Amino acid sequence: KTRKPDNTAFKQQRLPAWQPILTAGTVLPAFFVIGLIFIPIGIGIFVTSNNIREYEIDYTGTEPSSPCNKCLNVSWDSTPPCTCTINFTLEHSFESNVFMYYGLSNFYQNHRRYVKSRDDSQLNGDNGSLLNPSKECEPYRTNEDKPIAPCGAIANSMFNDTLELYRIDNDTRTPITLIKKGIAWWTDKNVKFRNPTGDGNNLTALFQGTTKPVNWPKPVYMLDSEPDNNGFINEDFIVWMRTAALPTFRKLYRLIERKNNLQPTLQAGKYSLDIAYNYPVHSFDGRKRMILSTISWMGGKNPFLGIAYITVGSICFFLGVVLLIIHHKYGNRNTSADIPN
Repeated sequence: KTRKPDNTAFKQQRLPAWQPILTAGTVLPAFFVIGLIFIPIGIGIFVTSNNIREYEIDYTGTEPSSPCNKCLNVSWDSTPPCTCTINFTLEHSFESNVFMYYGLSNFYQNHRRYVKSRDDSQLNGDNGSLLNPSKECEPYRTNEDKPIAPCGAIANSMFNDTLELYRIDNDTRTPITLIKKGIAWWTDKNVKFRNPTGDGNNLTALFQGTTKPVNWPKPVYMLDSEPDNNGFINEDFIVWMRTAALPTFRKLYRLIERKNNLQPTLQAGKYSLDIAYNYPVHSFDGRKRMILSTISWMGGKNPFLGIAYITVGSICFFLGVVLLIIHHKYGNRNTSADIPN
């Protein structure tokens, strides 16, 4: 009696329960409703994705005919940097704001040790972590007995190619204005990444006693000439530090804003891409790309979501038709056995 459970609905297993009984009257309408809802949504998303303009240039340079083939075996500290120019033609105009991305292939930013190789306290402006980085940053924690800022493998492998875009009219090259601010997430720029506390106008003094990452040509306080885009709050650096989930990925590099509603952002015609080729990828069979893309209400070009909706809706609608035929053919059959007297 002392071990008898309390007389409650929970302990005496008297809680109300609901067990659905699957019948043709409930299952068939569910299949048809899902199919009729998912298929139009999928078609709409797929059409919207296909209406997004996108143009991609692979400038790795593995092909002997590529203008960047001469830069294929470039190293991190090549001086001066290898440069190449690729001419291309846009067949269609880009009407709305254009986003310029750089893309990498066969680069595994999702490796466990690579993802952990950073010090978030240091990146958030903690002065103690600046001079004493986390051991997770090894072997990119110190160099020549000085702490590395920013430390870790992610920062050490930061993408550092420089891309410039020009429009060609009658053999005259006109530079396209590329906006470098507004490419990082607001939370990253204003919350997760902070420069060390102190005199914000003198980053050289703030980072005194530290050294640059091994593969960087210059220290972190020289990433940009503008104080609000320099040091740990440099947006190119912040974008790179948000690691990709797959080995083939793209990251936002620049913005091209539409100046007026009368002219497209990028008119159809001839363009050239000037590349300062600094980032070596040939050693791990990687590839580099430049992507120009517009966006829609659902983001960038991604036909998978629309195809997934159409596929699921079609399967449900097909199963509904099959089950309706089976129910119509066999549902009225008397399955009860006659019991003899």
